[in-house]
Amino acid sequence: MKCKRVVAAALMSLPLVAMAADMPTFRLEMNDGKLSHTRIEVPANTRFKIEVVNKGKSPAEFESLQLRKEKVLAPGVESFVVFQSLSPGEYRFYDEFHASAQGVIVAK
Repeated sequence: MKCKRVVAAALMSLPLVAMAADMPTFRLEMNDGKLSHTRIEVPANTRFKIEVVNKGKSPAEFESLQLRKEKVLAPGVESFVVFQSLSPGEYRFYDEFHASAQGVIVAK
């Protein structure tokens, strides 16, 4: 009986894995005050993920006050931020540790 429950639980999680694999994903590299992209265009009204990579030798922080998201990264660390669907518009983000590193997420 226990085996059936495990199999049932595994089968129920398959749609979640498939949905995560289909989620649009964008990569942002941060390197001591420089951003690989200062403009990231994403589909509006669609859940998406930004993979954030700190290629620099100092800490970096992806932050968006408008979206209430932040992610602090030590040097050499990779992580991600998942966004629920955004209404069409522009949403600013920046690197808290390097004030000149600023960008915008554009939901179309």
